Parts: sequence; structure tokens; C-alpha cells
Amino acid sequence: MNEQELRTLVENMVRELAGKEKKAVVTPPVPSAQGCLDDITAVDLRKEYLVPHPRNGEAFLDLKKKTPARLGLGRAGARYRTSSLLRFRADHAAAQDSVFSHVPQAFATEHGFVPVQTLCKNKDEYLTRPDRGRRFDEETQKLIQKTLGQNPNIVLVIGDGLSSAAIEANAVDCLKAIQGGLKTYGLEGGPVLFVQYCRVGASDHIGELTGAEVVCMLVGERPGLATAESMSAYLTYRPRIGIPESKRTVISNIHRQGTTAVEAGAHIAELIHRMLEKKASGIDLKAGGLA
Repeated sequence: MNEQELRTLVENMVRELAGKEKKAVVTPPVPSAQGCLDDITAVDLRKEYLVPHPRNGEAFLDLKKKTPARLGLGRAGARYRTSSLLRFRADHAAAQDSVFSHVPQAFATEHGFVPVQTLCKNKDEYLTRPDRGRRFDEETQKLIQKTLGQNPNIVLVIGDGLSSAAIEANAVDCLKAIQGGLKTYGLEGGPVLFVQYCRVGASDHIGELTGAEVVCMLVGERPGLATAESMSAYLTYRPRIGIPESKRTVISNIHRQGTTAVEAGAHIAELIHRMLEKKASGIDLKAGGLA
């Protein structure tokens, strides 16, 4: 697939997904007796420049368009301005909420995914015992093997990871783009697993249980202050327990202000095709000038 074909595929998928979206009905907030506060998180930090009387504010604002970093915040004496401090705390709260909240229970069944759970029993254990988020109990192992069969070419996995918001915002659109891209190569991904309390290493256990050639895992990234909706894709050729991290190919920052879900999905499909051809991933794939 050349660059033009990839671009055409992404454009077609964007049109298809846009056509299926229902127009949202925006209801203006009803002010209380005391009035209604504006939603400060709705402001795009890349368009906000708070330094009074700048020497060249237009050039700085143009620079800010390239990054969500907190630049040009201004100050009140030696401190942040009130609006900057409140936005910082709001974004920090959103990141915490994303880590501690769960992907809705109906998410997997609504989209036809097969739900499984790692050894973690709850969110607290997931956060304090990363090792248990990489393995499955015997009953779940049997379910995974029954669902995926033995020696599948491609296994697609969605894991909640450290950001439930990232999965809800990006996973479905990205997965559709991956599946559509694979079809152009004559490939199929088979049943999709949804893993609760998931660490990246869970893909290694899945690979070892099934003998899968390529495992692609979409997983919520640890949220930062720029966004709480960032997802990553980890692709591994012949994953197994104990495989070095350098053997993975990673696409990160999948979100609406970074690499969009559909664009990432088309690229992931192409990477999977290359991995199957070259029988490699991570630094082995890059060494061949393909990553």
C-alpha cells in the first residue's frame, strides 16, 4: 500500500464514520440563581496566550498551535494566574478520574468483543500489582484458547489500561480502521478480546497461550495534563512471556489532538501486514528500515 492508497483509505473511513454519527443536540446550560460558571476545560490551550503586552504575541501564539504544552500562561506576581491554576487542577482531576474509573460493563458486549479479566480483582490491586495485570487464571486461559484457537495469524486485543477515557474515545474507531485496512491485504483479525485490568504484558500471555503470529493490543495510556484520552497500540511478533520490550512496535498518542484513531488504525493495519511478511517487530523490524 503506497502513501496515496493509505491516504484514500483513511479519508474513506472518516467519511463512513462521520456519516454514521448522529448530530448532537446541544442544550444550553440553565443558569442557577447564582449564575453558571464557564467550563474552563473547553478552552484549547494551544489557542490561549495570557501574557499581557507581549513583544510579539502573534508569533508566540503561532508557536503554541504546535503543542498543548502550558506556555505563555502569564503570572500574578510570582504565582500562576487564577485561570491557569484552576485549569491545571481541572486537568489533573480529569487524569485521576480516568485512571480510577472503569470502562462501562456493557462496552464489550455492545461492540461484540469477548470480555476477559486478568488476575487483578479490582482497580486498587491493578494499580498496586502490575504483575497481576499481565496474567490470566486457568479458567480465563481456557476461554482465550477456545475463543482464538491455535496459531492464529492476527489477534486483536483492547485493554482498559490506565485510561478508561482513552478506550471509550478511540478504541472502536481505531479497531474499525484496522479491520478495514487488513481486508485490503486479504487478512482477518478474528474475534476481539476486551481485557479488564490490562497491562501491556497481557498480550505476551495471550501469545503464549495461542501461538499467535502477531498480537495487536490497543490500551489506554497513563493520562497526563495535556489529555486524559490518549491511547497506544502495542504490536508484537510471536509474543511470549519474557519477551524483551524492544521487540514491540508502538504507536502512541492516539487521540483527537494527536494521531487520530482512524489514521492510527490504517497505519497499524499496514504494520501488521509488514510484520507478517518480514516475521519481525520492534527493533528487528526497524533494523530492516520498515518501521
